[in-house]
Amino acid sequence: MELAWAISNLTPTAIVDILLVAMLFFGASFFIRGTQAVVLLRGMVIVLAGMVVVSNVFQLLALRWLLGNALTVLAVAIPVIFQPELRRALERLGRAGVLLNNRRPPETLRAKVIEDICQAAEKLSERRHGALIVLERNSSLQEYIRTGIPLDSEVSSQILLTVFWPKTELHDGAAIISGNGRIASAASVLPLTASRNLPDRKLGTRHRAALGISEVSDAICVVVSEETGKIAITDGGRMIPRLDPKRLRTILNALYNPERKPSIPMWARVREWADEIRNRLRPERNQA
Repeated sequence: MELAWAISNLTPTAIVDILLVAMLFFGASFFIRGTQAVVLLRGMVIVLAGMVVVSNVFQLLALRWLLGNALTVLAVAIPVIFQPELRRALERLGRAGVLLNNRRPPETLRAKVIEDICQAAEKLSERRHGALIVLERNSSLQEYIRTGIPLDSEVSSQILLTVFWPKTELHDGAAIISGNGRIASAASVLPLTASRNLPDRKLGTRHRAALGISEVSDAICVVVSEETGKIAITDGGRMIPRLDPKRLRTILNALYNPERKPSIPMWARVREWADEIRNRLRPERNQA
């Protein structure tokens, strides 16, 4: 009866309201996908669903009352349980405003930084000296720069080789290149990845930190393995492993020093997205 009443009273405004709520839940799923929050959320749903079924089948009034008043408790518990995921989601949303304030260094300086990093990575790989080099883009990394030793020096392959020499005090940590194209700090502490879907379960702390900083910011991270000497790069929570200096240079040019493209109006982007969705749905309709 309640379902029939809800359908009969369905209005266009209600449909739009339902679609907006569905889109919010669908968007939220992208922020927790592949993290420990998925397991916690699944456990909470199973427990709550089981309690609802038991209370309705056996007519347990006290348990039903508890479930009815659990929303207040959940309003406090959810921000605590999912604090890392909520913080990551808010940081991603905040980047839209940061894009208006572009702090990128000049193109010639970015090209020099890329060349110095590639030269240093090649020699570090040959010597099997571990390294962690972070390139700041739009998201501020001051929170992590403060955890290291301030340098404020120009980027050069010689300085990077010296920083990551195993017998120096600065080799154990990350060197962060700030938005102005200078080495802001060395021996900085980075957050470890919270993802459960790692490309390799045997990844060490250095590689997990490289993934972690790319998850909480839009920074690019170049990592050199101390055990194997292999070079990898992380961006957006993804890792591209086993790079040679040539491929590393190509990827850095694409990510850190991309060619300028003419801006596309918002209405044109919306139409492109609509066409893409229509093309994806068309084969399904033909099969039906």
